[in-house]
Amino acid sequence: MNRPILAIDIGSTKICAIIGEMKNGYIEIAGHGLSKSQGIKKGAISNIELASNSIKEAVDDAKRVAGINLTQAIISISGAYVKSLKSSGVVNIPNHEISINEINRVMQTALYNANIPNEFEVLHVLPYKFKIDEQDFIEDPNGMNASRMEVDTHIIMTSKSNLGNLKKAVHAAGIDISKVVLSGYASSLAVTSDDDKDRGVAVVDLGGQTSNLVIHFGNSIQYNDYLGVGSNHITNDLSIALHTPLECAEDLKIAKGSLLETEPGEVRLAIIGDDINLNAVSLDIVHNIIYSRMEETLSILANSIQKSGLKEKLGAGLILTGGMTHIEGTRELAQALMPNIPVRIGKPTKITNISKDLDSAEFSTVIGLIHYESGEHTEYELDGSKTMLHSKEYRPKDSLKDIASIQDINSISKPKISVSTPSFGEESKESNDLFKDLSQEPKNNQNNPLQNFVQWASKIF
Repeated sequence: MNRPILAIDIGSTKICAIIGEMKNGYIEIAGHGLSKSQGIKKGAISNIELASNSIKEAVDDAKRVAGINLTQAIISISGAYVKSLKSSGVVNIPNHEISINEINRVMQTALYNANIPNEFEVLHVLPYKFKIDEQDFIEDPNGMNASRMEVDTHIIMTSKSNLGNLKKAVHAAGIDISKVVLSGYASSLAVTSDDDKDRGVAVVDLGGQTSNLVIHFGNSIQYNDYLGVGSNHITNDLSIALHTPLECAEDLKIAKGSLLETEPGEVRLAIIGDDINLNAVSLDIVHNIIYSRMEETLSILANSIQKSGLKEKLGAGLILTGGMTHIEGTRELAQALMPNIPVRIGKPTKITNISKDLDSAEFSTVIGLIHYESGEHTEYELDGSKTMLHSKEYRPKDSLKDIASIQDINSISKPKISVSTPSFGEESKESNDLFKDLSQEPKNNQNNPLQNFVQWASKIF
């Protein structure tokens, strides 16, 4: 795919817009823009005008750097108001060969069978298991012979009001939306390999105010969850416990944030409401505050993985990504809380000419959006418009639609002549008209058996 793509990650703490394209399996970034999130809280739009201004600022910067004016974008949506459910579909294969049309039909059937609440709208319908006849765990049914096909799907949906407000904010910034992708899904595309997905992997994007978990096993995502905690909670804890302004607490978190053993010492911090005096605080206290919040966050994560029922299938372990992973010792603490699961920090790979500003785990979502739009989505998934996404470049000629077309052509080229028997002493006007029309065809068709029959019949009647 050699076309520029505009991707916008709409987060609770920052808006990131990048313009890039996929070349030879690598993403080449032409420009990016960053802005502070306004009008967005806990992953949802709280003020459309402020959110729109933030989006426009980031997008304008990206366009200016890239020198490309794009008006359509793929955007992320937080898991704050997202729900998921399972659904299955079954179809018969009349021609006994599975084509793209049959796969689309079984996916649409699974969506039709799902009990979608009226106040929710579908984002993704992800097929995680195909079955043909009695053969289970089919990776790709396309082109296979079968008389019956089944599919199990994981459906991700979001609140209509939440999605509607997000779209309004983006449209107000002068941008049309091509696709809306769950942020955790996008992040997983940026930090996982095909081997990770086959073996089973959990990806957690630890953001500013929220965190998102997805578990990918086999063909697609089979579980997703939303965690209402993020790195901003650490900032708030430091501000409250140390009586220091939020700005000072954020700087302290970035400069001294660590979950590992720290050397003895102290820092001097501004005091809320006091512009003159500074407060001396032990680094041990700072360490304990950060550790307590991180331990709580990762414990919630561990419980969610346990609740998924897929913990024993995580052969590739747990990948932590997002801005919160910058805190030193995050991986070590997660490993201590989940000793039976290998844990690692993941950041986007396969990117060329990336700036230092984007070479970080906190930009996994926006990079993942480029991957998604470039075709690295789940094979045969249905997107929000109920369109099936696939990478196949051909359609078997014996699909039902093509068979119907062939039959139509044959019925035209080889018409059936129905000769009605006239009553005694009468002739069938319809038959005479038919013979008259056919007998007037050009004489260069004398060798045509059908033409000879018409001429013979016209002499009799």
